[in-house]
Amino acid sequence: MAKRKTAEGDMLQGTLDMLILQTLVLGPAHGHSIAHAIEQRSEDILQVEHGSLYPALYRLEDRGWIAAFWGTSENNRKAKYYRLTHAGRKQLATEASRWERLVSGISRIMRPAAE
Repeated sequence: MAKRKTAEGDMLQGTLDMLILQTLVLGPAHGHSIAHAIEQRSEDILQVEHGSLYPALYRLEDRGWIAAFWGTSENNRKAKYYRLTHAGRKQLATEASRWERLVSGISRIMRPAAE
């Protein structure tokens, strides 16, 4: 049981990782555009701080779930881009399934069925 707690880890960190992976399904992106996409797609409910984003990107890269390369941004500046790897796609599927179970469980508590 303790291993499962560790595997699920910090819910917020795991959620940010999942959102980054999901954002990269759309194609390679640099850090600023990843944060902007998460904020925009959540209708500004989720705000991604650079102090959380970049450690998450480095962590995902270390795990082999994303790969980095240098490119030129839309404002013609050198930028580090990230792309989803095959391992990252598999991890995203795992995380999305875990997220669905979590949301389902919380929903059952917050909105119990009429008895």
